[in-house]
Formats: sequence, C-alpha cells, structure tokens
Amino acid sequence: MTARPAIALLPLLLVATTAAGPSHLAALVAAPNADGVAITLSSDGGMGADHPFVRRLGPSGRACATCHVPAEGWSLVPAEVQRRFEATAGLDPLFQPHDAAVSPRADVTTLEARRRAYSLLLDRGLIRIGLPLPAESEFDLSAVDDPYRFANVVELSLFRRPLPVTNLKFLTSVMWDGRESRGRRGVLSDLLSQAAGAANTHGLGAMLDDEQRRVLVSFERALLTAQSHDRRVGALDGERAVGGPRALLTQPFQFAINSVLDQTGRPPTRHVFSLFDAWAASADEGRRAIARGQALFNERPLGPRRVTCSRCHNAPNVGSSSTGAFFEGVAAEPDRALPLYRLCCVRGPMAGRMLQTTDPGWALVTGRCVDVGRFKVPTLRGLAGRAPYFHNGSAATLRDVVESYDRRFEIGLNSAEKADLVTFLRAL
Repeated sequence: MTARPAIALLPLLLVATTAAGPSHLAALVAAPNADGVAITLSSDGGMGADHPFVRRLGPSGRACATCHVPAEGWSLVPAEVQRRFEATAGLDPLFQPHDAAVSPRADVTTLEARRRAYSLLLDRGLIRIGLPLPAESEFDLSAVDDPYRFANVVELSLFRRPLPVTNLKFLTSVMWDGRESRGRRGVLSDLLSQAAGAANTHGLGAMLDDEQRRVLVSFERALLTAQSHDRRVGALDGERAVGGPRALLTQPFQFAINSVLDQTGRPPTRHVFSLFDAWAASADEGRRAIARGQALFNERPLGPRRVTCSRCHNAPNVGSSSTGAFFEGVAAEPDRALPLYRLCCVRGPMAGRMLQTTDPGWALVTGRCVDVGRFKVPTLRGLAGRAPYFHNGSAATLRDVVESYDRRFEIGLNSAEKADLVTFLRAL
C-alpha cells in the first residue's frame, strides 16, 4: 500500500502588475497550518499528474513530491510523516532504509522495527545524508559516537531537514552545506546538478534526462510561497501591509543585494523587512505585535556581538543571505539523538584544536576547520507551515527558535519581545 503526495490545486487565477505588464499567477497550493494558511503561487502555471515533480522516479517509487510535499511547505512535516507511516505500516515510498532510517543497516522487517528505524524521520522530519570527509582537509576524524552504530571515517551520517523547493528565485547557495554551489557556475546550473544528484541518491539510481531536469528546475524557480492568512489578524496583505505571496513576484533580488558588495553601490540597511510597516499604528493589537516583531528582527542588536537578525538574513523581505554566506548553526549543541563527531585540526590556523559537532556542515565542502558547523541561511517566508526548524530539526516551534538565539547570542529578550518576534515570524 502506498500513498500519493497530496496537492491542493486551486482554480483561482490571480493577476499581478509588473513593469513588463500583467502577469498571471496560478494559485497552486493552499496549505492550512496551525497559524493560518500559506499560499503558493506559480508564474509558470500548474502541474498535472504526469509532471516530473510528482512522477515516480526509479525503483524506489519516490517522486520529488515525496520529500518536498507541496501542502507541507514544500518540505516534510513530522505530523504528516507520522500519518503516512500509520496509514501504510511504514511502507510508503518515503520510508527507505538507505536515507530515511537512522542507519542503512537498520532492521525494517516488522512494524515496530520500522518505527525504531525511522524514528528521526517520524519525530523531526530528518533525512540521512551519507558523506565522506574531504580528501584534503585541515582536520581528521578522531572519534565517532553514533547511537546507531554506522557512521565511520568513510561515511558520516548527517541528519538534515529537506529544504523547501519554493522561493528559489531568491537562492544564492544550494543545499544546507553548499555542496552543489560551484562558484561561478551559477545557481541555475547548480539546481540542474542538484536535481540529477537528488534523483540518483534518494531515488536509488533514478536518472533524469536534460529535459526533465529543465522542466523540474523551471517549475521550482517559478514557485512563490508565503503565509497568506493569520488566524489572529486575518489577511496578511490587509490594511496596506504587503504580506502574503503576491508581492514576491515583484520583489527585487540579485546576488549581494543589501550587502557590502551590493552591485548598486547603495550601503546595506538593517531594515530588511518592511512588509508590515503600515501596521505599526494599526488599531488591531495583533497587527501591531507583528510590526513590533518586524522592528525587533531588523534592529535589535544580538548581545555583545551587536549584529542583528537582518545582518545574516539580509535579502529584502525574504530573509535569505544574498551573498550565499554560511554561518554557525546549532551543530555544536549536545543532541543525544544524533551522532557526535570529534574532529582534530591537524593543519591550518586552527591546528591543535579539537572540535565536537553533530554535523561538520560547510567544512565538508571547504575542508577548513573554521567552517565546521556552518550552514546556509534559509529563506524565511512560509515558516509557519514547515516546522521543525534548523538544519537538524532541533527547534520544534518558532518559540524554540527565538529561545535558541536569545540563549546563544545573549540578546536579553524579555517575554513580550519574544512573543512579538514569534508573531512576526509566523506571519512570513
């Protein structure tokens, strides 16, 4: 028994006005979540049952939509993963030992064995990525503590959330660790390469021809997703606000926008998000709270470092990194559910240092000790519909995200400020 990916197709056609004239946006997906509804629009039309995104690939029976579910923020939501497990006794194509289990050697012969084997997928929506150490690097692997008894010097087990395949027009680096970002090759080429690699790895040898890859990437790059309705304040583009997905069509973006490398010559600004500026003086307290949270995100210094959230999340009204920068994540924090790696820096400026991490991140691409535990900056639109958060799903809620940053960066937020930040983030 298998489950087909659920896709909510709407008969609605919206019209947006751009400098080039009217452009039709198909409203592709309406996805309810705990905080309201997220809407996905497409400037490339919809998709039929035979579209490469939903067509099964290779012997695994999976499609792209198996792990990038349109109704789940184009990612995976644990509650829905659990529903699929119970509906199919853990036999849905999603559940494959080579990348969905805690180890490719995990016992999956019985229902209870499968429940144990797929525990990280069920609890956090994590997929296992098996990667080697770089051939030439500044560090050696000195020890591994893997509760699942598989990870080794030949193949590390890295557990990561599937990144959403929407809002890719604002993308500057591909994959959490940037391993598909190859310098001057360009994001389009990176995405075409990533599509082929994903099909082969997660589809058990599935092959995509050039036309299939082109159709897939064109489809994904045309998707625009954002929270459209908040159950507390209503429409997020009401009262002169510009929340929701429609404004993303005309949102300016280019590499290094709003950075010290800005090609326009303008200095960067902390005022990255302006979606809810008009709500600062709203008569509705819920809308004022969203505006206050936006101001905190833009302007509140992060403790002694004095940087702001908008320093790393600098792409205007999107929140990705416009330069494709990688920053320290949460991989250094203790997590008993994940393998722990001890790395010894044997050369380079950090020679002699010992590092502990559950995921070396970008360092597996660069080979540098300084990059251990660094990850890409994900796009922030549509956050409410794709919990849990961080690369390893360690933050179950947006409140957990805010608490994590407050603790790590010593920001000193009070309870009201934390509530306002959460309110803003779930409105994106």
